[in-house]
Amino acid sequence: MGIEDDFYATVKLISGEEIFAKVAASEEEDKTLLIISNPITIGEIRTRIGIVGYKIEPWLKTTKEDFFIIGLDKVLTISESNDIEMIQMYQKFLKERSDDDAPSPSSRLSRKMGLLGNIDETKRRLEKIFNNN
Repeated sequence: MGIEDDFYATVKLISGEEIFAKVAASEEEDKTLLIISNPITIGEIRTRIGIVGYKIEPWLKTTKEDFFIIGLDKVLTISESNDIEMIQMYQKFLKERSDDDAPSPSSRLSRKMGLLGNIDETKRRLEKIFNNN
């Protein structure tokens, strides 16, 4: 088994999907597999005057996984990218995404948020309120 050095690439899948990611090729027995890191899709934002920007989204929106393995038989074409602007957009997206996943200091519990107690004590208080009504 050998893994080649990773590189930035646009991958066109036979399903029609086009993704941009950091890619490494791996030889497994008699198959070549692509290890895709943090794949994204890029859509153009168009107006009447033409393309005004790009919309970057994760390839798969319902998972937090970073790596995916795709068989070369599922790939229509792959193109290595040296486009600095594209690579910078990709890296910026990943940085912003990791910043969003980090817990903010304000999300920690504190006494300023309200009464803190244990479960038994809280249960007794709620039962008392319920029984008095």
